[in-house]
Amino acid sequence: MGDGLSILGFSGSLRRGSVNTAVLAELGRLSPKGVALQLADYRELPHFDPDLGEVEAVERLRTQVHHADAVLIATPEYNYSIPGPLKNALDWLSRPAYKSVFAGKPVGVLSASPSPVGGARAQQHLKTTLFGMVARIFPHPEVAIGGASDRIKDGRVVHEGTRQSLARYIAGFVAWAPRQRH
Repeated sequence: MGDGLSILGFSGSLRRGSVNTAVLAELGRLSPKGVALQLADYRELPHFDPDLGEVEAVERLRTQVHHADAVLIATPEYNYSIPGPLKNALDWLSRPAYKSVFAGKPVGVLSASPSPVGGARAQQHLKTTLFGMVARIFPHPEVAIGGASDRIKDGRVVHEGTRQSLARYIAGFVAWAPRQRH
């Protein structure tokens, strides 16, 4: 991975003003020197349908994941699970089975939600999906930001305890991720 670490971030929310997008931006600001965090854009992906063959938007996203040293996914919780567009993107990227671009890729999972549980159930569903894709999942510390609308304002994490949790998370992830690659 050289002197730096290239991280591709997926926000589970496509909403403008997403607290999960804000979490990823904060992780980028808190990252150690030499770490570059870029956000993935998967809005153009069609519904998963293998009959479509190669889809340009999917191939672009697959290339981004391939070139990233690691991936971070911050997701809200919709109906006790992950949002449909995020699952759709992962379904596209999961092929070929067990040999996808995520196989062996270090992946961190976080969540932020207005609910008190902070998206913990969505994290569990997301980790199950990623295990099926043979991704290497960052084990600790876990971050589930409950009451996110009070902790994140105007695209910035304003709650100091949350910022400290995110700083510990990114420091741990950046130290762990390079050791996970084959």
